[in-house]
Amino acid sequence: MTGCIVGWAHTPFGRLEGETLEGLIVWVATQALADAGIAAADVDEIVLGHFNAGFSAQDFTAALVLQASPALRFKRASRVENACATGSAAVHQGLKAIAAKAARIVLVVGAEQMTTTPAAEIGRNLLKASYVREEADIDGGFAGIFGQIAARYFQRWGDQSDALARIAAKNHKNGVGNPYAQIRKDLGYEFCRTESEKNPRVAGPLKRTDCSLVSDGAAAVVLADVATALKLGKAVAFRAAEHVQDFLPMSKRDVLKLEGCTQAWTRALASAGIALSNLSFVETHDCFTIAELMEYEAMGLVPEGQGARAVAEGLTEKTGPLPVNPSGGLKAKGHPIGATGVSMHALTAMQLMGDAGDIQVANASLGGIFNMGGTAVANYVSILERIK
Repeated sequence: MTGCIVGWAHTPFGRLEGETLEGLIVWVATQALADAGIAAADVDEIVLGHFNAGFSAQDFTAALVLQASPALRFKRASRVENACATGSAAVHQGLKAIAAKAARIVLVVGAEQMTTTPAAEIGRNLLKASYVREEADIDGGFAGIFGQIAARYFQRWGDQSDALARIAAKNHKNGVGNPYAQIRKDLGYEFCRTESEKNPRVAGPLKRTDCSLVSDGAAAVVLADVATALKLGKAVAFRAAEHVQDFLPMSKRDVLKLEGCTQAWTRALASAGIALSNLSFVETHDCFTIAELMEYEAMGLVPEGQGARAVAEGLTEKTGPLPVNPSGGLKAKGHPIGATGVSMHALTAMQLMGDAGDIQVANASLGGIFNMGGTAVANYVSILERIK
C-alpha cells in the first residue's frame, strides 16, 4: 500500500457543447485539489491521461494542467497514453512516482473531447488502437472488431443475445442514478434485446445498445503517500495496482479468453491478499456488452463459456453478490477515452467513502476496477479500500 486517493473531481460525460479540452482539464484539476484540501503549490507531479489520436488539434497537452493555477508552473508534468486504458495508465504512473519516493502528492487528470470530430474520423481515430497492419480494414471500426469477437463467441458458446441485452439493461438501469452519466434512462431488457429502428444492428450480433458512447469529459484524482493521506480529510488506499500488457495483434491470441485480463486480476487479488468474493463491487470495462460478458469469465466470477450465467442469475446486479458497474459503466456513463480510467477510480473512491449518492452500493468496503485498452491488450486492475 504505497498511495491513496485523497480527492477527486468529475465532469458530466456526454456531448458537452461549448466546452474545450483545455477547459475540461482545468476544471477537474482545480476541483480535485480543492476536494483534497491541497494547495497547488504542494503538488509534486502531474500526470495527464489523454488518448487523442486525432480528436484534438492540440497534441502536446500535459502542460495544459498548469493552466489551473500559477502555482503549478515548473512542476513535472507528463502525458501518458495506453488506448482505452489511458486513464488508469495515468493513475498507475502517479502511484509509481509515490512508490519511488519521487513524489508525495500527484495530481492525475484524464480527459478527452470526442464529439467535435466527424463520425467517420472517430472510427478511424479509434482504430489506431488496433493492430493497424492486420485490423484497420475491419468494417465498422472498433465496433466491427468486437462484432467479430461476439460472432466468434456465439459460434463457440452459443447465441448470447439474451445475456448481452441483460448486461445493457442492467447498466442503463444503474446509470439512472449517476449524475455524471451521458444516458440516464432505464431502457429495459426488451428494448435492448430487440433490433429496431431506434436500436439497429451495428456490427455482427451487436446492436446500438451493445456499444459504449462517443463522449466528452474529464475526471481527476489527487494521490498522496499513506502518511500524508492520513493527515487529510479522507484516504482511499490502493491494496493492489497491477498492469499486464498482451500482444497487440489479435492473430497472436485467442481473443475469447482475455488472458491479459485474467493475469491482471490474478496478480491484483494475490497482491491484495483477497479473493474475488471479498470485493464489494467492480467497475469493469464494458466498451461493448460482449466485453463485460467475457470479463466475468476472465476475472473468475464464472467458468469459461458461462458468462451468461452471471447476469442471468443476478450475480452482477447492484444488489447481487458482486455488483458490476453500479455507475452504469461505459455503456450508460459514456467513454471519453482518456478520462475513463480516472473516472473509474474517482467513482470507486466515492463508493468507498459512502459518497456515491443514488449509485451507492450498500456497505462497500473493497472496490475492484478493470480498465482495458484495445482488445484486452492493456489491462489494468486496481483494488481500493478506505483507510480514513
